[in-house]
Amino acid sequence: MAFIYYVTQIQFDFGAVRLLRQECDRVGIGKPLIVTDAGVKAAGLLQKAVDALAGLPHAVFDQTPSNPNEAAVRAAAAVYKAEGCDGLVAVGGGSAIDCAKGVAIAATHEGPLTHYATIEGGSPRITERVAPLIAVPTTSGTGSEVARGAIIIVDDHRKLGFHSWHIVPKTAICDPELTMGLPPRLTAATGMDAIAHCMETFMSAAFNPPADGIALDGLERGWAHIERATRDGSDREARSALMSASMQGAMAFQKGLGCVHSLSHSLGGVDPRLHHGTLNALFLPAVVRFNAEAESVRKDRRLERMAHAMGLGAGGDVVQALRDMNARLGLEKGLSELGVQRSDFPRIIQGAMADHCHKTNPREASVQDYERMLEDAM
Repeated sequence: MAFIYYVTQIQFDFGAVRLLRQECDRVGIGKPLIVTDAGVKAAGLLQKAVDALAGLPHAVFDQTPSNPNEAAVRAAAAVYKAEGCDGLVAVGGGSAIDCAKGVAIAATHEGPLTHYATIEGGSPRITERVAPLIAVPTTSGTGSEVARGAIIIVDDHRKLGFHSWHIVPKTAICDPELTMGLPPRLTAATGMDAIAHCMETFMSAAFNPPADGIALDGLERGWAHIERATRDGSDREARSALMSASMQGAMAFQKGLGCVHSLSHSLGGVDPRLHHGTLNALFLPAVVRFNAEAESVRKDRRLERMAHAMGLGAGGDVVQALRDMNARLGLEKGLSELGVQRSDFPRIIQGAMADHCHKTNPREASVQDYERMLEDAM
């Protein structure tokens, strides 16, 4: 049976961050813990959020790592409890937002975080007791501000998903102005992350026509504007389109994702220094090629429909277009340029096979299939 659910309140506009105090009052947060990272603080974006709180008492945790981990969640949860906070405001990219989701669980539920991981059967253990969260994204990539999931590296070094409708942010404040200082490379990598979400969830076989429409529109917006946003960070139209594509990809991926993400989650656990969006960009061509043979993808003409959204015309080569786009954006040509070794393949494949996204790919992947995809992405 299909389950279709849209629940997040979204404030989307240039300058929308000014609504932060209003949204805290609406949600009932009297003293938030702001979860962010050192880069967001150094860029002056944390101060914009603090100013928007208009004197509301708050605490700050600014030590979110580039790939959020259980240790950071514990440290932030300790601040949350010590400061007597009653809610969370995440200011940053997907790392800060996912870390805040981890805190929302850890600060209100007993036991280790792993107990609540999706592949450990933990989703039903996450209850309405979670701390309320408002998300203020400063990148256009993960879309975590409207999603029910978080990806966190747990203490045993696995990069696991945590999924519950209870951890969807109560409000997403999407202010494209906050992304205008993003460096070109990070703009490109996070933008390709958003495009990967739109494409991979559209290829998923799950029945969700609204999500399909949202994903295709997000792909069209993201593909048409990512080069402009990367080339000129002050291009307001391009920045707005990328932020919308990011939001739309995450709204749609309640359908499920697939092998792009099972591979990037696994490799991100093997080497946490690697950027998730960059990995998605490099895996996407190989996975699209693999999925092209899936019955559901062929029956519903999903490659052709994506090609149309990308402006490639009838019979456009989606795989080559993705490779060409990565090159034009200045991203690495393959995993080998990131230092990935073929000796890493067994570990990466083991993690990918266990990942929650493996099960929702439109075509079941074997160990040998993953080997070919990794080789293709090298």
